Amino acid sequence: MAAGATMYSYAITLADVDRGVYEDLSLRVARHPSETDAFMVTRVLAYCLEYDEGIAFSEGIAATDQPAVFARDLTGALTAWIEVGAPDAARLHSGSMQAARVAVYTHRDPAKVAAPWAGQRVHRASEISLFSFDPGFVEAAAAVIERRNTMTLSVTERRLYLEVNRVTLESEIRERGLV
Repeated sequence: MAAGATMYSYAITLADVDRGVYEDLSLRVARHPSETDAFMVTRVLAYCLEYDEGIAFSEGIAATDQPAVFARDLTGALTAWIEVGAPDAARLHSGSMQAARVAVYTHRDPAKVAAPWAGQRVHRASEISLFSFDPGFVEAAAAVIERRNTMTLSVTERRLYLEVNRVTLESEIRERGLV
């Protein structure tokens, strides 16, 4: 946990019909003082939408050589490198050299996030996906976040239905390629 971080807890019921993933999750998330609520919510959403055996949060903003979320197989090999926000092309390049799968989840305008990557060297760029949500969705979820949170997250046909602390929201999960 980073010095000065604030701890948040999430009790999450996950039903991802698209991937056949049904889990009850209990997460403790450290929010660094420089991290926004929207970034933290996007990290939690990325974790849930990518949930698989071996998934974990990194040490956070201080871990410059790790993504926000990653997954390892039973041998310890890195299988997924999941960035949040607007990582630079060098981080994506490094991640795609280390992991079989790389994805980015953003709470920002995806066109603006992807623009700086144009013309940059990124290993396997055509295999990297950028995921985003409807405008205002993450901000609305962030507005109701408390230190202790109860969430129900359902995904069907790339539509996300989220109930967080008795507030219901929904969004399309948009996917675009890096190139």
